[in-house]
Amino acid sequence: MSGSRDFSTCCIRGGIEADPVHGAVLPPIYQSTTFRYRKIGTDQGFSYSRADNPTVACLEARLGDLENSLPAVSFSTGMAAVTTLFLSLLKAGDHVICSDVVYGGTYRLLKEILENLGVASDFVDAADPRPVEAALRPETRLLFLESPANPTLKLCDIQALAELAQRRGVPTVVDNTFLTPVLQRPLDLGAAATLYSTTKFIDGHNATVGGAVCTRDEILRRKLAETRKTLGTIQTPHSAWLTLQGLKTLPLRLARQSQSALEVARALEGNPAILAVRHPDLPSFPQGDLRRRQQDGGGGLVTFELRGGFAAAVATLGALKLCTPAENLGAVETLVTHNASMTHASVPEKRRLELGITEGLIRLSVGLEDPRDIIADLEQAIAAGSGEGRHV
Repeated sequence: MSGSRDFSTCCIRGGIEADPVHGAVLPPIYQSTTFRYRKIGTDQGFSYSRADNPTVACLEARLGDLENSLPAVSFSTGMAAVTTLFLSLLKAGDHVICSDVVYGGTYRLLKEILENLGVASDFVDAADPRPVEAALRPETRLLFLESPANPTLKLCDIQALAELAQRRGVPTVVDNTFLTPVLQRPLDLGAAATLYSTTKFIDGHNATVGGAVCTRDEILRRKLAETRKTLGTIQTPHSAWLTLQGLKTLPLRLARQSQSALEVARALEGNPAILAVRHPDLPSFPQGDLRRRQQDGGGGLVTFELRGGFAAAVATLGALKLCTPAENLGAVETLVTHNASMTHASVPEKRRLELGITEGLIRLSVGLEDPRDIIADLEQAIAAGSGEGRHV
C-alpha cells in the first residue's frame, strides 16, 4: 500500500489519476487495438493492445498499489497468468516444486503440457517444509504454492518455505486467489511474486475472467510482460474496466463473506450427514495457529464432506434452491462445487483421493446473501441428498 492508506482506499483510489482529457471519474475503456505514433523511433508507451493498453494499465496500477508492489501484469484468465509465469521462468531441463493440492488446471499444465516440453515437476505436501526441502534439486527453478489450497483449504507456511527456497536461489510464487492481499500478503512473507485469478474475489460478480501477477522485482516484471506480449495473453480492456469496478468493494465483500462463511461452517458442524467441515476459523481446523499468524481472516470458502459420497453429493447439488451449483468462486452469489467431477475431474482418481478430494467433498463459496438463507438451503438440500427429506 502507498503511505498510510488502507485497503478500502487503495481499492477505490489506488494507482489511478483522473482522466486527463475530460476529468472522468471512471477510467475510459480504450477499446482500440492500435495507438498512433507521435514520434517515430521513440517509446511512446502504448502502441498495440496485445502488448499493453491504457485501461489494462489502470487495473495493473491499482493492483500494484494494493500489493505495495510494481504495477501488476494482467492476463486474459487465471490460467493465462499461470502459463505465462511458468513459460517466463522455466525451460527444458528445469524442475518445479508445487504444493500437492492445487487447482486442477495447474496440475494439468505441469503434467500434460510442460512435462512434454522437458520441465519436470513434483507435487509435495508443503504443509511441512521438510518434504519441500527434500524435493529441492540443483535444477529446481521455482517453488509454486497455493495457500489456502483448492479445494481442501490446507495451508502452507509461506514465510518458512520462501526462506528455505531463497537459500537455494529458488523464487517462491504463491497463488493467493482465495484470500487476495486484503487477507494475506505473500510478498511481505518473502514470496517473489503473488498470482491471482481475478475472476474470483477481485472481480466478485461473475462478470469477467482474468488473472494477474504482482512482484517487486523489476526484472521479473519485465520478463512477464515480454512473455505476455509474445503469447498474446493480455487482459481485454472491457474486462479490465469491469474488474476495476468490482475491485472497489473487495474489502467490504471479503469481510462479510468471511463472517458468513464461519457462520455457515458452524451450522454445518454436527450435521449427521456430514463427515467433516473445514473453515480456517473453526476451532477444529488443524492449522489454526498458522492461519492466525499468516492471514488476516478466514476467507469466504467452506468445504464439507458428505457421508453418502458421490451419490449424496450429486443429489445435494441437485436439490439446491438458492445456492448455485457452479465451478467458480468468490462471487456475491453463493456457489457450490463438487470438485471431484468439476474442477479436479482431470486429476487421476487415485491422486484425488490421496489429497483428500473425495467423491463426497463439496466446496462452498459463500456469497452476500443472508447467511440464514444459505444455511436453510444447504440443510434442506443435504437432507434431500441423504434421503431424509427433512432438515437435519
